[in-house]
Amino acid sequence: MSKYPTLLQQFRSFYFQNNPKDLEQAIEYFSVFGGTGWNVDMDKPLIELVETKLLKNYAYIHGDITKLTQSNKVSHALLSAIAMGDRRMFSSFKRARLSREEGDAAVDTLYENGLIALEYSLELPLNEEDHNSDKLNFIQPFMRFWFSFISPFYKTIKEGNYKEVRERLANREQGFCDLIFQKLSQELLKTSFQEDPILEIGSYWDKNVEIDVLAKTSSGKLIAGSCKYGDAKVKKTELTKLKEKCALAGLEPDIFVIFSKNGFTNELKSLKGETVKLFTLKSFKILVEDISEKDFIECEGKRY
Repeated sequence: MSKYPTLLQQFRSFYFQNNPKDLEQAIEYFSVFGGTGWNVDMDKPLIELVETKLLKNYAYIHGDITKLTQSNKVSHALLSAIAMGDRRMFSSFKRARLSREEGDAAVDTLYENGLIALEYSLELPLNEEDHNSDKLNFIQPFMRFWFSFISPFYKTIKEGNYKEVRERLANREQGFCDLIFQKLSQELLKTSFQEDPILEIGSYWDKNVEIDVLAKTSSGKLIAGSCKYGDAKVKKTELTKLKEKCALAGLEPDIFVIFSKNGFTNELKSLKGETVKLFTLKSFKILVEDISEKDFIECEGKRY
């Protein structure tokens, strides 16, 4: 068992502490401040909170983070590469301009310090040569946000110029929530199969294909899923794409699941049944409906 809180534990604590207006706001604000234990004013726009809590306190927060990373430039380069890339280990090394030896050493250090965790493709690729490195995940959503939106612009931030951060946030804000939505979708799926419990869950990837959710139940059923955190209703074509991906990966799922922030078209809803299951944002309420003070994780460091 990990000695660090899981993403779901962090999300439940964040939800209890800050009482968001709805699940969409919860996911979006959690993607920025998740894991910090800070109080977040949910009545203020996210960009305003980023400026007042993070940018104006940059020097102090940066100092706290360097204590965790021991001011190691290699570690900082790798963390930025993970935050801004596809999270695959070898491509992160390449983006950070690290040798395999340097990268492996940095991964070991960051893992031991509780900053990152390793993620493996649930199923091995059909072809051995298609295997394409494990992925690296941040333990805390906040650290991923920091190294994606704040750390790369430290020079202008120190000058009091926040233009680059604002522009990057405006261009990537919604897409930045995709990974958190995907991870929470996996947690939701676990709660949805009570009669045939899920034994393994994760994602699948090889050189050519990525599948957001892949799970195995106790009866041996294989579940494949897609997560769409967009403003449009998900169409039937998304199910078709998911089935095509599975075929390319040599997988034969018994059940297909799709998670959507903004619902589904009638054409796709008509296909719901034993082998096709659809989850909207409302479905995620089950993850937090029984939260109480025991779910609160106290902030261990400074509050901002």
